[in-house]
Amino acid sequence: MARRRTAFDLLLDIDQRCRARAAVLPSQEAPLHRWSGIGFRLAGQWHVAPMGEVAEVLHEPRLTPIPGVKPWVRGVSNLRGRLLPIMDLCAYFGYELSPLRKQRRVLIVEHRDVFVGLLVDEVAGLQHFSLAGHDLSQPGVLDPGIAPFVQGYFQREQAWCVFSPYALVQASGFMSVAL
Repeated sequence: MARRRTAFDLLLDIDQRCRARAAVLPSQEAPLHRWSGIGFRLAGQWHVAPMGEVAEVLHEPRLTPIPGVKPWVRGVSNLRGRLLPIMDLCAYFGYELSPLRKQRRVLIVEHRDVFVGLLVDEVAGLQHFSLAGHDLSQPGVLDPGIAPFVQGYFQREQAWCVFSPYALVQASGFMSVAL
């Protein structure tokens, strides 16, 4: 007398047939060496901030001005119950912010006890670069004020300066906002 097949036996048979007919995927011999960051434009120059140094990207929020501060401090905003000071990064480095308000974005930086928003001209989203194209030297035309915060650059369609928001918020001049 023939043994009756159970549902488990049928599933096992389907599994074996699928494995026998499955296409073999190519193995990856070497891991991809890629670097990712948030691309943004500042005074006509493209920069990229390391992924771990930008907590969030926002549209320019409504601001409450703060009296008695340097002109590059735009004001504060309420971000989910937390006061977020917004700093105009272009003005900090002596440039004019883009008049196109719809393109402006705020990079949220949260490092140690600092919680701040950096207003930039535009954000180009997540950028991926091959580490083979990374150069720790500085590009030839780099503003001396920005240079201490640039950790190198990637060359793709143009130079992308690796800008460190963490280095910026640790700079004493950046945190001295009172007039």
